[in-house]
Amino acid sequence: MSSERKHLLKAFGPGILFASTCIGVSHLVQSTRAGADFGYGLVLFIVAALVFKYPFFEFGSRYAAATKKSLLEGYLNEGKWVLWIYFLLSLGSMFTVTAAVTFVTAGMLNNLTGLTVDPAWVSGGILLFCVLILAVGKYSLLDSLLKIVGTVLLVSTLVAFIAAVVKGRATPIEGFIPKELAERNSIIFVIALMGWMPTAVDLSTWNSLWAIERMKQTGYRPKLKEILFDFKFGYWVTAILAICFLTLGANVMYGSGVELSGNSTVFADQVVTLFTDALGGWSYLIIATAAFSTMFSTTITVVDGFGRAMGETVRLLFFKEAGVRTTYTWMMATVAIVSFFFILLLSSNLKDLVDLATTLSFVIAPVIAFINYKVIMSNQIEAEFRPRPWLKNLAIIGLIFLTVFALIYMAVYFNLIDLNF
Repeated sequence: MSSERKHLLKAFGPGILFASTCIGVSHLVQSTRAGADFGYGLVLFIVAALVFKYPFFEFGSRYAAATKKSLLEGYLNEGKWVLWIYFLLSLGSMFTVTAAVTFVTAGMLNNLTGLTVDPAWVSGGILLFCVLILAVGKYSLLDSLLKIVGTVLLVSTLVAFIAAVVKGRATPIEGFIPKELAERNSIIFVIALMGWMPTAVDLSTWNSLWAIERMKQTGYRPKLKEILFDFKFGYWVTAILAICFLTLGANVMYGSGVELSGNSTVFADQVVTLFTDALGGWSYLIIATAAFSTMFSTTITVVDGFGRAMGETVRLLFFKEAGVRTTYTWMMATVAIVSFFFILLLSSNLKDLVDLATTLSFVIAPVIAFINYKVIMSNQIEAEFRPRPWLKNLAIIGLIFLTVFALIYMAVYFNLIDLNF
């Protein structure tokens, strides 16, 4: 094996963690719902979110490559108030995000095992297990195993996608009335869909934290192109799968008269059935196992990511003398406990919980995106590591895109726009 390939493998990893975070609620839930409710009508919104949010995620990896530090330290270097903004905005979204991801995972587990236990309490067990695994530092082994099963879902999704395309779209039932995109609830869903496509912008700090952690593990300081290759691999895998899940929803469920359930266990069965309708009933157990494993991988990655990001934020703001591992463990436990209470309060309807989490993520996205842009264009970054003109221009367009849709959401939510036309 050439030295260049060895170095690339040493840098490889954070992009897979990023993909594990993304291929969860945004794909299994939101992309599938988009196809089931609107057919192919929302493809452009998904593509737009993927394109215009791209620079702000890459900036996290780019900053780590340039400085060998996390993006959170970049925020602090711009001014303590910048890190405070990130801290306060994250407090407003991290519990709903973790709750939504875990609740979907609980539904997948109930569906796989046939359990009839309340998904809210199953969620509590999953969160406790995640915290214990991460606290004893055994995540690396577990993550390796989950990547294998995640590969099964990746292959299964691509095969099911091809089968669904070859089979063609199902004939709508008689009297089927398509949903109107100009309706209030439809606009709110579109905002929610883009909020986590491929994931929340504030999670861009995780890319830098994972890249730094990878450097510590391997003892190798990768070049910019190696870190970016790893990130881009994970990002575009999530992009392809988002379109695949929308296609499954559009070809199998759109016009069928079947509504995706707000019950997490029933919803899990509906998602797995999408695959079996395309592949055959023999695949149900394989898909159910892969779907649960993928969602569990997302859950444990989210708990780890918020633990790292908020633990480091708290350390930089309040406890600079504290150990990184100490603040990480305490924040991870806090995220799990508070998220569990959110689940108990909001678990009556899966779709409402997911829409709340994804919408909050989109509303705060313009602020985080601007901060990332400000940091990456600052004097902290040497000229060779700053984005090229096309990426800089895409980031500016992305800022406008995120801001406009956040304002549209606020106007629709508070009934400032008349939709009766």
